[in-house]
Amino acid sequence: MSDPEFPTLCVFCGAKTGHSPHWTALAFDFGVALARRGFRLVYGGGRVGLMGALADGALSGGGEVVGVIPRMLMEREVAHGGLTRIEVVPDMAQRKLRMIELSDAFVALPGGLGTLDELFEVLTLQQLGLHAKPSALLDAQGYWQPLMRACYAMVEAGFVNPDDFSRFIVNPDPAALLEALAESLRSLR
Repeated sequence: MSDPEFPTLCVFCGAKTGHSPHWTALAFDFGVALARRGFRLVYGGGRVGLMGALADGALSGGGEVVGVIPRMLMEREVAHGGLTRIEVVPDMAQRKLRMIELSDAFVALPGGLGTLDELFEVLTLQQLGLHAKPSALLDAQGYWQPLMRACYAMVEAGFVNPDDFSRFIVNPDPAALLEALAESLRSLR
C-alpha cells in the first residue's frame, strides 16, 4: 500500500466519451472529487474520452496523476501531456499489471470492453487471494446494473462464490463511493 495519508486510486474508464455529454462531466467531476479527497490517480494515460476528462479533473483539483499507457496506444489514445508522471509499457497486459501494482483501490466509471477487461482482471486476482484491495463501480444513471445482474446470475448458477462480491462497492454517488473506499482502506491498515 502506498502512503496511507494519500492512497492511490486506479480508475478504469472509456477512451471514448459515449453519446451523452453527461459521461464526460461525470468523469471530470469524479477526478476533481478524488483529488480533493486526497487520492492520487492512476489511470490509462490517455487525453481522449472519459480518461482525458478524468485526468483533467484530477489535475484541476490539485491532484497527482500517473498515467500508464502501452506504446501501441501512444498515438491512438494520445498520451496526456500534462500528467504528474506517465509510464509507457510494452503492451496491454503490462498496463494492467502496472496499474494494479501502483494502486491501493480500484473504481470503474462507464466504459467499454477495455474497462471491463481491467475491472475483471482486478476482481479475478482478488478472487484468487492475490490482493485484498477494494474495488468499486460508480453506477451513475444505473450504467452498471446490467453487469451486476450478470454477476449475480453467475453466483446463482454456482460459478462465483457470493463472498467474491461481498466487499465490492457499487454506488451512484461519487462522494459516497469515495468515502466507502476510504473507509475500506482504513480497515485494511
